[in-house]
Amino acid sequence: MRYSQTLIPTVKEVPADAEIISHQLMIRAGLMRKLASGTYIYLPAGLRMLQKVMAIVREEMNATGAQEIVMPVVQPMELWQRTGRDIDYGETLGKFTDRHGRGNVLSPTAEEGFTYLAACELKSYKQLPMNLYQLNTKYRDEFRPRFGVLRSREFMMKDAYSFHANEDCLHKTYMDMYNAYRRVFSRCGLDYVIVLAESGEMGGSGSHQFTVPCDNGEDVIVYTQDNQLAWNIEKAPVDALSKQLPVEVGPVELFHTPKAGKIDDACAYMKVKPYQLIKTLIYKSGEALIVVLVRGDHEVNTEKLTRLMGGAHIEMADEASIVSLTGAAVGFAGPVGLCDKAAEVFIDYGVAAMAVGATGANKTDYHIMNVVPGRDFPLAGPNIRIVDVRNAVEGDTYEGKKLLFKRGIEVGQVFKLGTKYSVKLEANFLDADGVEKPALMGCYGIGINRIIASAIENGHDENGMILPIAIAPWEVIITPAAPDEPVMQAAEQLYKALSEKGVEVLLDDRDLRAGVKFKDADLLGIPIRVTVGKKTLAEGNVEVKPRTEKEASLIPLATAAEAVAAQVTRMKENRR
Repeated sequence: MRYSQTLIPTVKEVPADAEIISHQLMIRAGLMRKLASGTYIYLPAGLRMLQKVMAIVREEMNATGAQEIVMPVVQPMELWQRTGRDIDYGETLGKFTDRHGRGNVLSPTAEEGFTYLAACELKSYKQLPMNLYQLNTKYRDEFRPRFGVLRSREFMMKDAYSFHANEDCLHKTYMDMYNAYRRVFSRCGLDYVIVLAESGEMGGSGSHQFTVPCDNGEDVIVYTQDNQLAWNIEKAPVDALSKQLPVEVGPVELFHTPKAGKIDDACAYMKVKPYQLIKTLIYKSGEALIVVLVRGDHEVNTEKLTRLMGGAHIEMADEASIVSLTGAAVGFAGPVGLCDKAAEVFIDYGVAAMAVGATGANKTDYHIMNVVPGRDFPLAGPNIRIVDVRNAVEGDTYEGKKLLFKRGIEVGQVFKLGTKYSVKLEANFLDADGVEKPALMGCYGIGINRIIASAIENGHDENGMILPIAIAPWEVIITPAAPDEPVMQAAEQLYKALSEKGVEVLLDDRDLRAGVKFKDADLLGIPIRVTVGKKTLAEGNVEVKPRTEKEASLIPLATAAEAVAAQVTRMKENRR
């Protein structure tokens, strides 16, 4: 392609609303432009990158025997009501009513659509296993879109869904997809880790997440010091904390804490540290009220809580429910006298290990001190469990091994869904004995846009992007350094020769200064730059500079096409 005929609007200034480097560079390099909050227009260079990622994904999905279809982005609300996810997704679910009064969903994921298709078409065990996938646009009504394509409203995903007659069959496909994902991310040039993950809104029993470690990632990866085990933060287990030695304290003491409904304010009044406070949070599951106790310096892990609740939908209780249960305003709840009123009480290991603490008094503007777990509120009972229900933090261990933390970007995840959707949407089949059973399901997602952002986050310098050759918009850029006719003729000759060899080349034929062209080439992150200059050309040479290296090499023009094409081939093979 010729630069002069291609829309690549590079800019020098960093966009004011671009918080992270991938967002900044995708705008500056002319890959995309913002249309509205959380939605972007992909320009030619950006679209080429998306198409390259999708081509790799297609090749690997097809190699597993998965079959591609396309599901409508607009789906009937009725399907989501049957699975209950119209409620589970909350306000994140984009929805509208059409002119006929029918409710519709802008698909954030496609379990309902694929399961509906299976219910209609897969009737016998002889048709199983079946693995279907799509590459399609998704929509989530994010409250605060940010970080460019990492948390956008509209995004591109590959999602696949498999249907099985038994667990062994599901596990085989799960591992086929797991290994296909490894190949996809390796071919895309990503350095990634695989962690155990929670299934979240997807449901199911097992899941692995593919994460690219980077400083700007929104996910937190937790791993043991020996690197033998790793999880995302929602899944990471912790050892129970050692029981503190008992201390002699007097009876519970009421403490006036006006308007101190937050941890820091309450601690300031009582002159205690957050780790000395027992935090009482109240959740709702249907009509049942759930009490969760964690230390003041710890955070409830809602995924762990959901798992403890057997996968039931949970949410923070509303103010009226909290007042009804505690008799106090929000922020003043405590476990003393409360445990026998709740449907379930989950006491985190950290609270159970405390010798004494402070907590809410179940009285507006009051807390209590000298609270001893086991003395002042029960640690056992028919509705009480001592469990791991919090996020891991620095200093925690698992199986005696220190836990370490780093941030990352989730680029893919595989799930074993079981029968959660097939039961609700009646995706049943007849087994070999003629017995009707719900199909077992697997689900496998890849964030196409996120692959590009991840590559940029870990591949850039002060001059711009440094892209893996497999997903760079072009493999080679030819930069004539002067407008002289011999220089332009040599550049055209090399452009034609490389194109004939199947190399993806961008010829910078713009009538601009060489320095401007060099800056744009670096900004675009194209893996190899070939510079044709007057002086080197007079000696029969051109300069070849990989984007990852500081210095260029001189190569005879007569053999440049062969040499550069061979270098492109080596770069590609190194990432397979």
